[in-house]
Amino acid sequence: MRVVYVCTDEGVPTFGTKGSSVHVQAMLSQFLDRGDEVHLVTSRPGSPPPGHLSRVRVHLLPGPEKVDVAGLDPREPAAREVAARARDAQVALTLARLHAETPVDLVYERYALWGRTATAWARANGVCSILEVNSPLPEEQTRHRVLVDRVAAIDVAYAATGQANVVICVSDRVADWVRTLGAASPDAVHTVPNGVDTRRFSPSVWRRDLPTFTLGFVGTLKPWHGVEDLVRAFGILHAGDPSYRLLLVGDGPERARIDQVIADLELDGAVELTGAVEPVDIPRQLTRMDLAVAPYPPLEGFYFSPLKVYEYLAAGLPVVASDVGTLPGLLVPPDAAQLGVVYPAGSVHQLAATVSRLRQDPTTRVRLSTEGRKAMVARHDWKHVLDHVLDLAGVGHVPSQLR
Repeated sequence: MRVVYVCTDEGVPTFGTKGSSVHVQAMLSQFLDRGDEVHLVTSRPGSPPPGHLSRVRVHLLPGPEKVDVAGLDPREPAAREVAARARDAQVALTLARLHAETPVDLVYERYALWGRTATAWARANGVCSILEVNSPLPEEQTRHRVLVDRVAAIDVAYAATGQANVVICVSDRVADWVRTLGAASPDAVHTVPNGVDTRRFSPSVWRRDLPTFTLGFVGTLKPWHGVEDLVRAFGILHAGDPSYRLLLVGDGPERARIDQVIADLELDGAVELTGAVEPVDIPRQLTRMDLAVAPYPPLEGFYFSPLKVYEYLAAGLPVVASDVGTLPGLLVPPDAAQLGVVYPAGSVHQLAATVSRLRQDPTTRVRLSTEGRKAMVARHDWKHVLDHVLDLAGVGHVPSQLR
């Protein structure tokens, strides 16, 4: 197929290191693996495309500095919203040009706060469109940043979801939000959780003979990732057994706070913070861990489908996660093998106790490692995700066994 992937979200550098960036790159890679001709429409590539994505044809939208904001101060949130809407309007021109050269078979868009043009263009031109929704962005923007024109943002979400042939949501909570908008027909909205590249993420040699035991975390250091809880739980473990180590892979706005907690607990020599790491290096960082943690705090309406947990499991790591959102269903499914262990979100002592029990039980760790890897290969590789999405959209795909 001739596929155009649209990502107009300024918060997602398409070739960057954020989790959202990794998601975009994973889907682009899967389209390429199928033999599709892939075009990317974006205003923020972030970096040059990595080698495996060099065949993606990038079409740049005008950046913030090139958009007329009607006399508003470009530093103000209102001006940024005007600029984002103006950039999104440019998507139609790019799609029309590409379609005139050779017909486009599929428009695949990652939902952005002000992105309404791609699905509307596809509908008007008889091209199938898939809208991937990763979060209720108006609510997220209101809660964590600034949203000046909330009514307009909801209107954009209504328009985008209503025009798409299929709306793919990463969790049931996101799907529920899409349905409450009232634009998409109920049978067009589907939940398809995130996945993992099981070729890149694979088990390493088991670290059973080392004198230390390393807990690990991968992700942006933001409040809703619960890294402070992990550091405090680690402090409890380290106080009882100095052979524990903690590896934090990533960077973010909570870095200074985490550094201060580490210093207050006198853990400097036992904790390593890598800073931002390129996606290509994440698998190597996972090989340095004995157990991986997703310590999300109690969050009302948890709607994430955390990429890190799928990557931990594919890498054959025992996983400990808080009992929020989709994580209990993924790690302790009622009708399949257990893949990980959950603890009450926000309980630092329960997190420490859970890790301690697993360290003392290598048999369970090996079993979780084996079952986690097996489940990722069988059901959660990105190729399965894309095959499922294309089936839902009713567009042709290459069967996995022929790749």
